[in-house]
Amino acid sequence: MPDSAPLFDLGGPPSRIVPLVLGWEPIPESVSLRGGDPARFLLEPVTAAAVCFADGWALIDGGFNLDVVRDPTLRKQYYDYESYTAVVPPGDALAEGIAAAGLDWADLGFSALSHVHLDHTGGLRLAPAGTPVVLQRREWDWLQAGAGRRETVIPSDVLGADVDVRLVDGDTVLAAGFSALDTAGHTPGHQSFRVDLPGRSVVLACDAADLERNVVERIPCGWTGGPDGEGLAERAVERLADLAAMDGVEVWPGHDPGWHAWSPQSAL
Repeated sequence: MPDSAPLFDLGGPPSRIVPLVLGWEPIPESVSLRGGDPARFLLEPVTAAAVCFADGWALIDGGFNLDVVRDPTLRKQYYDYESYTAVVPPGDALAEGIAAAGLDWADLGFSALSHVHLDHTGGLRLAPAGTPVVLQRREWDWLQAGAGRRETVIPSDVLGADVDVRLVDGDTVLAAGFSALDTAGHTPGHQSFRVDLPGRSVVLACDAADLERNVVERIPCGWTGGPDGEGLAERAVERLADLAAMDGVEVWPGHDPGWHAWSPQSAL
């Protein structure tokens, strides 16, 4: 990691992670695993996490935008794919999960988006006005250049949110014990996150590794973006696998239905 001051001061290192499952989506294995079976579908969890500090908390990703999912016209515009749809529980899983964890939106220090696919950007609808939101500059440039339905992006989730976008370039210390990691490949500016907790570290792979198999077998996901996406995705999964091999480091795959942190939800 670069030797630099953190972007945000939340009163010291993180004390816990709250894993959140905000919905599900049917995904062909070939999308989550290069060489996987395109006829085998996995019902994958849509995940996010709250990282808790002494003086506030940070939100990583945020699931679907329920205002879009539950509007028939907007749902047809953004989710009417041949084999893809958003599956959400009743109510608002993000709002309810944050409340169950004892957290207050008024104490949200910042949010960070791994990337701008529509199953990650919906939480900004709940962020207080002016909340800082961290994106990789390459991801922001890709969004600004016209990413949309074809790339499974809802631009207004980010561009229409009343937030303060903060752009970073590559590995960046966001707060004490909490860093963004450059894992581009799935999208041009995808980032994962390392959270150093007492006694152990957790790396949230997000979509650089959908499944545990990606990390264990060093096989990238099948979905990549940009002209260098395949090579970058290979580099990203190798990086994650190397981190997973280190003592005291856990790498959590972003969409694995069997991964312990996503079922049941708990503070870890």
